[in-house]
Amino acid sequence: MTTIRRFSCNDLLRFASVNLDHLTETFNMSFYMTYMARWPDYFHVAKAPGGHIMGYIMGKVEGQGESWHGHVTAVTVAPEYRRQQLAKKLMNLLEEVSDKIDKAYFVDLFVRASNTPAIKMYEKLDYIVYRRVLRYYSGEEDGLDMRKALSRDVEKKSIIPLKRPVTPDELEYD
Repeated sequence: MTTIRRFSCNDLLRFASVNLDHLTETFNMSFYMTYMARWPDYFHVAKAPGGHIMGYIMGKVEGQGESWHGHVTAVTVAPEYRRQQLAKKLMNLLEEVSDKIDKAYFVDLFVRASNTPAIKMYEKLDYIVYRRVLRYYSGEEDGLDMRKALSRDVEKKSIIPLKRPVTPDELEYD
């Protein structure tokens, strides 16, 4: 049986194998520690019965006014645990925290434009492409900013797609 719980410092020593996927961004330890300290409700790990890490999700809540939103910084599942709806469960958990606890308007994430399997998965979870960000990944590959409206956004304003692509310097960061 899979156990999903908050990510802990000990998990930092055990999750490297999950990050071996070339599409998964790997950050430095202080980055992960900051997320654990500032947004613990947005950082979860899925563990197999034997204790192996199956996958994790890390995110945060940010923005102001109608831009107040949950953000998926990373979600990844080890190859041997894929096709078990684990990413969906992790995404649902982050969406629930964003919606019910932090009263966010939407959840967003960035995905490589070439990562078709991930894009299709997010679309099945009701995310839409809000905008294309030119050269978002290392100044080379475009990223897609995908969004899903939450219950607070009754009129679904947060998911009206932009008509033109943007550059990374046009993005709003908090």
